Order: sequence, then C-alpha cells, then structure tokens
Amino acid sequence: MANISATQVKELREKTGAPMMDCKQALTEAKGNLEDAVVILRKKGVSVAAKKAARVTSEGSVASYIHAGGKIGVLVEVNCESDFVARTDDFKELVHDIAMHIAASDPKFVRKEDVTKADFDRERDIYISQAVASGKPQHIAEKMVAGKMEKFYEEVCLLEQPFIKDQTINISQLMAAKIGKLGENIAVRRFARFKVGEATATVAFVSAKPDESEAAAPAK
Repeated sequence: MANISATQVKELREKTGAPMMDCKQALTEAKGNLEDAVVILRKKGVSVAAKKAARVTSEGSVASYIHAGGKIGVLVEVNCESDFVARTDDFKELVHDIAMHIAASDPKFVRKEDVTKADFDRERDIYISQAVASGKPQHIAEKMVAGKMEKFYEEVCLLEQPFIKDQTINISQLMAAKIGKLGENIAVRRFARFKVGEATATVAFVSAKPDESEAAAPAK
C-alpha cells in the first residue's frame, strides 16, 4: 500500500474539491499517483450523480455574471434538493462557475436532449452533404455524421462543453464532482445570455420532453 502524505491529500483536495477522506482513498487506490486519483474521484462523482439523477431538485439559486466590462451578462438557475445545500459555499461556487462559463462559451442549449429537431436536422443535413460531396457513399456518410454530431453537441450544449477553467472536464463532469461531494442531485434549469449590440439573447431551458424543446429561442 502506498504511503500517502498529508501534502498529497491537500494537493488533491485543492485540485478537485473532494472531501479529505475521499481524496485519501483515491490516492491509496491510485498508489499515490495524483492524476490517476483525479480520474478515480471523477468516476466516483459521475457514478453518484447517475444514482441521484432522478431525485427532485426544487431548491437552488439564480445567479448573475457580468463579463467584459459590462458587455456580456448572464442569468442562470441551478437547482439542488435542499435549501441547506443551496446556501453552501460549494454550491454557490458551482453556480458562479457555470454562469461565468456561459458568458465565455455562449452555449445555445442546456443538454443534448434540448436541441430542437430543426437544429438537429439542419446540422445533420450539412454534414451528410459535405461527406457525399467528398465522394463518400451514402452509408459511409451516415456513419461519419454520428461523430460530427457529437462535436456539434460539444459546441452548443452547456453540459457537453469543456469547462473554461479546466479543459480536461466538461460541465456535466464538473457538476458530477459537486454532486458527489454535496450528496444531492444538482441540475441546470435555464439560463439567459445577453451581449451588448446583439439584437437577440440566447435563452435556453430544460425541455419537458426532448421533442418539445424551445431552447435557444431568441428574445423578443
């Protein structure tokens, strides 16, 4: 068994925000390797998040973030299960980070499931046309599109985007780590992003059903 020092545990806590005992256990499992321990903690967070995904999130908070000298503004609602968790520094930090990320990355939807059929079909048709134009048979073009659509989701869906402060994880994984730490389900409900000089704002929210999304509807 690896001899895990307090310094190693402290470094992992600062990097991941995970509880001390979880950090120690992860480092022990990883035989003292910091990067492997980070992966172990992330997997644990994702596992915990999956188990709690169906739990109702009726509490939370709305936060704002103003960027670029007042040129970009964001409002975001992030939900959790209890008012107690909503008032913790960890939850407030998460909401702030998500709002800041939205300001910088300009997502159009919250989740993959919220992408409208019209947007999905438009992007898919573009990719298929490009593949066919390059000489690929239709059935090969169809397979190529699957990979390109994943890239499309990464570009426009908040939960799929690489986190601006740590490009090794996406927003979904960032949230999973907090779910693992706080022990409650956490979900982004909706957000709005405004930029000075633009005629419309990005307004996105979690749709009741994937085919009923009105995400990214322009502001009137």
